[in-house]
Amino acid sequence: MKPAPFTYHRPASLAEALALLRTHGPAAKPIAGGQSLGPMLNMRLARPGHLIDLNDLIELDRVRVKEDMLEIGALTRHHRLANAPEVQRSLPLLGAAAASIGHYAIRQRGTIGGSLAHADPAAQLPLIAVTLDATLVISGPAGTREVAAADFLQSIMTVDLRDGELITALRFPLPVGDLWAFEAFSRRHGDFALVSVALSFARDAEGKIDALRLGLGGVDTVPLRLPEIEARAQGRLADEDTIRDLAAAAAAAIAPEDSEQVPAVYRRELAETLVIRAFQSALTREEGA
Repeated sequence: MKPAPFTYHRPASLAEALALLRTHGPAAKPIAGGQSLGPMLNMRLARPGHLIDLNDLIELDRVRVKEDMLEIGALTRHHRLANAPEVQRSLPLLGAAAASIGHYAIRQRGTIGGSLAHADPAAQLPLIAVTLDATLVISGPAGTREVAAADFLQSIMTVDLRDGELITALRFPLPVGDLWAFEAFSRRHGDFALVSVALSFARDAEGKIDALRLGLGGVDTVPLRLPEIEARAQGRLADEDTIRDLAAAAAAAIAPEDSEQVPAVYRRELAETLVIRAFQSALTREEGA
């Protein structure tokens, strides 16, 4: 299949891109890495009359630490996220998740803004954004607004992005716990995960868990943060009994869709196993350090 006919635009600035979106309205579609929109165009699941290529907006390709946050431009590629020194130093969980996306060619093209806008509930970067309380910066006809990732992601491929708006950046609050892990299970390398787990936490002088952040992907219509499990973990020793208790509680807290291909009970079992692995991985990394 080939795309339906469209008019191609390549704006040189964010202001020009927003003007094109405003002019052409619902008939316009922005494209960055094209890793999701490209196949949809080829299969004619998307038929925009105007395609607005954002790849010249170099001001949206940035990674920088600003006071108490890590700011990432929406056009930043997955490969850069996985390797940027700023990410490795301040938010290695984000880098590890980005490094696990698809295959090398996909990571060279896909962007963090595109991943959030596409909003696949099994995707890595929406999960990290929700788990780590990221905020999206969105520009449009009414100016600039900020939306928490958990509010931006509304359902499967449904987001709080209004007509004429573009994601311009993500902001991750710093610091986060120095223990972290990302675990995922998929049928084949490069596939979307059936279930994924992201966590970060710290430990006090007595080895007790502090400030756990725990998120699961692939188990609902959006990535889930589990605040009740985070509260359950606070002040407990990070030993085997605690980890297994938290993993079982996390599995019990989710209600994944049941299907013949992937039964709900299987996703819950995967979630429990992956939470255990994530804690073990984080603690093993701490011992190695």
